[in-house]
This record gives sequence, C-alpha cells and structure tokens, in this order.
Amino acid sequence: MEPIEIGLWVSGGMLLLVVLGMRVAFAAGLAGFVGLVWLRWNGFDYDPDRFGKALEISVKIAGLTPHSKVSAQVLSLIPVFIMIGYLAYYAKLTTALFEACKRWFAWVPGGLAVSTVFATAGFAAVSGASVATAAVFARIAIPEMLKIGYNKQFAAGVVAAGGTLASLIPPSAILVIYAIIVEQDVGKLLLAGFIPGAFSAVVYAMLIIGIAVIFKSVGPPVSGFTWRERFASLPPALPIVAVVVIIIFFVYNPFGDAWGTPTEGGAVGAFIIFLMALYRGMRWGQLKEALLETAKLTVMIFTIIWGVLIYVRFLGFAELPDAFADWITSLEMSPLVILVCILLAYAVLGMFMDAIGMLLLTLPVVYPAVMALNGGEAVAAADSAFGMSGPMCAIWFGILVVKMAEFCLITPPIGLNCFVVAGVREDLTVQDVFRGVMPFFIADAVTIALLVAFPGIVLWLPSLVG
Repeated sequence: MEPIEIGLWVSGGMLLLVVLGMRVAFAAGLAGFVGLVWLRWNGFDYDPDRFGKALEISVKIAGLTPHSKVSAQVLSLIPVFIMIGYLAYYAKLTTALFEACKRWFAWVPGGLAVSTVFATAGFAAVSGASVATAAVFARIAIPEMLKIGYNKQFAAGVVAAGGTLASLIPPSAILVIYAIIVEQDVGKLLLAGFIPGAFSAVVYAMLIIGIAVIFKSVGPPVSGFTWRERFASLPPALPIVAVVVIIIFFVYNPFGDAWGTPTEGGAVGAFIIFLMALYRGMRWGQLKEALLETAKLTVMIFTIIWGVLIYVRFLGFAELPDAFADWITSLEMSPLVILVCILLAYAVLGMFMDAIGMLLLTLPVVYPAVMALNGGEAVAAADSAFGMSGPMCAIWFGILVVKMAEFCLITPPIGLNCFVVAGVREDLTVQDVFRGVMPFFIADAVTIALLVAFPGIVLWLPSLVG
C-alpha cells in the first residue's frame, strides 16, 4: 500500500476516534504511532522480524519527536501567559478593569454588556487563556448585568463571546502554538494579533449597541457616573496597561532595538503582576491556587501538543501534506475562493473539536496548501496570489485560523467557553449560554470577512518590524 493511502486510512481512523469521544491528544498519538508502525511494516503478511523492527523504530520516533519540539524555549511562553491571567485575577485587576470600563461605557445602550466586552479585551491583554477569561467574568460581570434587568441568556452570551478575545489579543497561547507548528516568528504573530483583537471587540460592542437599540429591554444603559469618578477608576487598572506596554516593547521597540524576546517580556510582566497581587493582599492559598490552575491548563495544552506531534511526524512520512498541497493548487478555482472554503471547513470542524486540537491536527496539512496557493514560502508580494510575501501570508493566515478557533469556542456542541460559563453559574444551563452567543456568530462572520478582504488590518503592525 502506498504511503499516502496509509495516511488517509490512519487519518480517517483518528477522526473516528475523536467523534467517538476519545480525547484529541490520545487519538492523535495512537493514530500517529499506529501509522508509523504501518509505514515501517508496510504489509499485512505477519513477519515477526519485520514487525518487531517496525515497532522498535516507531517507539523511538514517538518518544523522541515530542521531546525535541516541546523542549523549545519559546513554548515556555504558554505557562507564563496563563499564570499572568490567574495572578491578575487574584490581584483584583479584573474587578478594577471592569469597574473602569463600566464607568466609561455603561451610559450607552447595552452599556454593561459593552463594558464587559472591553474589560474582557483588556484582561485578554494579560491572559493567554480564553477559558480563564470566560470563567473570571462569569463571576464578575453576569451578576452586575442581571442586577439591572439584563436577559440572563444574553448576559451569558456576552461573557462567553468576550472570553474568546484572549485567543487573538496577545499574550495568546494559541498564537504561540501556531507559530511553533508552522515555524514562524512568534513576536510578529503576537504583534499581528493586537489590531484584529481590538477590532473584534469593537465589532462585538457595535452589535450589542444595535441589539440594545432595537430591543430596549435587553440592555438598559447605566448613568450617574461623574467625570471625577471615571478618572478615579483608571489608576487601579493601570498595571494591565503597563504589562501590555512591556510585552510590546520586548517584541518591538519603535525607538530602537527590542528589549528582549517575547519570553523575557512575558516573564517580566508576570513578575510585575505578582508584585501587584502581593501588594493587594494575595494570600498563600490564592497563590497556590493560581499556580495549580496554571499547571493544570498548561499540562492539558502540552498533552495535546505531545500527542499531535507524533501524528504530525507520521503525516510527514506519509507525504500527505505535500499531496494535499498539490491537489489544492491543481483546483481550477480562485485562490481566494479556496481560502474561504478552508475557513468554512474550520467552522464545521470546530463544532466537534476543541480549538487547540483542531489547529494542531489540521495545520500540518492545510498550512503548506495555503502557502502553495500564495506561491510558496519565498514568494515576493508582487508575484503572489494574495498580494503579500510568503512570511506575511503565513502571519495573515495565522490570524485568520486563530479567529476561526475563537469562533469555535462558542459553537455548539463543543463550545468550551459556553460550558465554562454554565459551570461557573448554577442558574444557567449550557443551552442558555448557546442561545445567548448566537448573535455573536454574525459579528464573527463580519470580522473574518473584513480580515480576508483587508489584510492590512492584520499586517500593518508586523510590517513595521524588520
């Protein structure tokens, strides 16, 4: 049997295991290992010596591949970014941020919901985890909205959708994972996420205002804050701004050389938030809880990476990515139409898989195909299909697929953020949250369409870095 045929059979088996309920990490790892043995054995006639040799080689590959990739220094960004988010919560920066947004934006129609979106966007700038963002604001924002008469489904939907902004706005764990898988510059990808992330927040806010104007009972405005109260709310939230500025300057310094690597910037940011948490009275139990939650989420992410890397190595041996890229480029369709079809496929796939697992499983096959559509890794902007150079296309496509991963965090039946919000709030069911997020599908569709139509929204900041 040809390697490509083996690759298709094993990939189909892996997807079947995921549909049947096996965790992505274990399904991918098992499928990758079986595929490696099959390729080495390459036959159905049982030959003990040949099978034993194939098994021995596959065990070595499956053991060495995850270690060689996961030991990369840049992956240390993931636990650092996650820890920043949990420490910020115990430093009460989330409450201060929500209070500041409430005093400045609550006067507009749907003001508390708009404040929640901007507060989640601000918290996303110090937290790399969408799940953590949704969990924190389910405790802070939903009670405030229910207190003044918001529909509980709509309030839950605002928090679940707002939590997805942590996927794009740096520091973002998913952007780091994308950079590792496709071997692109982490710093440029983090920079590229700022404007699309802020843009997504603005689109969410406009949607909320529109809904509140049409259905006046959905989100009544809150007034009564003086200018003095508004300005007084800013200093308690300034540490978040300080951390964002530090991370930006470590990635890109417009006045000279960068201060260091993104990893070093994340470490300095975490230290500042840690000192702020101590200053604001964080107890030993809270620090322990923050570290344990960081460890749990980090282990979950790394376990998925380990399993998927075995599967990715198998795909390389099976030559499936190259075959898929050749097939995609042979289609008699516009490259833009093919790209849209790929993004739609992500929307469907995200209904059945978690965001990180989906990207890790698909990128090794899809990414080479998209780059081939554009003209290759080394293509110049003038000669490319999408009007941008190879490295810029990689960044643009990365933001698009991470935005699709955001979308998948709120799509039924697997939308993780929706389950988190329902788990935090006993008065809400998962069905309530899914109903509440439905309007935000429209906002995400508009955002993705604009990012596809106007790549400059994504590429302007990273283009400033040499």
